[in-house]
Amino acid sequence: MLAILVYGYSTGVFSSRKLEMATYDSVAFRYIGAGSHPDHDTLATFVVALSMNSLGLFVQVLEMAREMKLLKMGMVCLDGTKIHANASRHSALSHGHIVKLEEQLKAEVQELLALAEAADTANTPDGMSLPKELKLRQDRLAAMAAAKIKIAQRAQRALRPREGRI
Repeated sequence: MLAILVYGYSTGVFSSRKLEMATYDSVAFRYIGAGSHPDHDTLATFVVALSMNSLGLFVQVLEMAREMKLLKMGMVCLDGTKIHANASRHSALSHGHIVKLEEQLKAEVQELLALAEAADTANTPDGMSLPKELKLRQDRLAAMAAAKIKIAQRAQRALRPREGRI
């Protein structure tokens, strides 16, 4: 029972009821308890009986773990800073979605080329720079083509049998 308590306390399980449930649910607690499942009342009584000696026992366990290099003593600090992720729904695309976007961009490029040819007749919308718009869409098409190649390569690697495996 002492091993169950020491392991439970070191993993953050302090409640005798949670320790009892852990002996049923957790493989580690089952192994440490050698398949026994002490009742929560028994665990609580054991803790009260050991309350005088338990501090010394826990210190001895920690010292032994440190000497065996199983324990690293120190301070853990956490920061609650929120950072915006660099993963938008526009950057993570499936192969099928890339094909649809590619078709849409090709249609837009054709439309812009038609506008460029008809620029002399002043049908160009105000504030639109055709060379910039064309370059923007052509760059997107190139990026999507590169993404399609990467997706296809990943799919081939996933289908390829791994070496050394039967």
